[in-house]
Amino acid sequence: MVEELFVQGNEACAKGAIKAGCRFFAGYPITPSTEVAENLAKDLPTVGGSFVQMEDEIASAGAIIGGSWGGSKSMTATSGPGFSLMQENIGYAFITETPIVIVNVQRGSPSTGQPTMAAQADMMQARWGSHGDYEPIALAPSSVQEFFDFTIRAFNLAEEYRTPVFVMADEVIGHMREKIVIEDDIEIVPRTMPNKEENYLPFKNVENGTNPMPSFGEGFNIHVTGLTHDERGYPDTNSPETHTELVQRLCDKILNNKNKICSVVSEGCEDADIVVVSYGAPVRSVITAVKKAQEEGKKVGYIKIDTPWPFPDEQIAELVGDASDVIVVEMNLGQMYYEVDRVLDSKVNTHLIGIIGGLLPTPDEILSKIEEIGGN
Repeated sequence: MVEELFVQGNEACAKGAIKAGCRFFAGYPITPSTEVAENLAKDLPTVGGSFVQMEDEIASAGAIIGGSWGGSKSMTATSGPGFSLMQENIGYAFITETPIVIVNVQRGSPSTGQPTMAAQADMMQARWGSHGDYEPIALAPSSVQEFFDFTIRAFNLAEEYRTPVFVMADEVIGHMREKIVIEDDIEIVPRTMPNKEENYLPFKNVENGTNPMPSFGEGFNIHVTGLTHDERGYPDTNSPETHTELVQRLCDKILNNKNKICSVVSEGCEDADIVVVSYGAPVRSVITAVKKAQEEGKKVGYIKIDTPWPFPDEQIAELVGDASDVIVVEMNLGQMYYEVDRVLDSKVNTHLIGIIGGLLPTPDEILSKIEEIGGN
């Protein structure tokens, strides 16, 4: 059976979370993500789940970490100021290898900024927001359907790699309404418990870097700490070897699987002179502009980044190919632009269309840049 719904992006996110098996949400309402919490407050109890409104976003992040160790797929939703408050607990989730999903519906910033307006100003914070070395996974939906789909994928990736995963949406996608299609046969990665073996080590340096996820109260002898720890989970803070082995494993289990995690969509890049790169809501304007440029005979293609982190270096470089110019379109003053420029290593002229103030870049603005560069 296929279900078709006409819903808001934030509602689609909530439906995706439940479909993925989320059974615990803790959060603090903040515009423009509030409808995620509202829908889950209503729907989670109907599937045996729990919703808790916390006193702030610091507590929210801590609660979903606890919820995950208690055996439930867990998530929260927030926007920029709340995302900032969560960063210490996000670091704790990385070092303890706790699968959680954090949805950030981005708004104008810094500080309180523009609560009701769109932005993509938190992309670098998703990568570098917490202290230390770690490799995050982040997804960027550009439609209501993708907000549903990417929320499910975020839970799947969190379980597969035992790691926090971010869904970096924006106000446009969060509040727009579109049709979504919910299929019956959606792949859901279940929470798999380890065998209750006497020698089970929850943080063992296994070949693929990811151990099965135990739960409190299920008879496992586990210790969970934010300190550098050995394979048992017990603190071992003075050993360079222990720290190096732990942190390198945490990073490598993501980096060694980049080809499985990273996702981009492209069109018209094969012989393009100009390639336009974007993610999230601006993708919609980019596709319109590129199609119009192609109709005018210009050799222009586009790349849509679905997974900003880990950054799809190889895919971007390969798709850009022999193009002379790349335009990066985003709702900030330049964040992913610098990643694209780094990957292309000055072999291509890289240009930024960075729009702030809460407005989407328009197709005409993108077309104007294409014409300025001189796409043939």
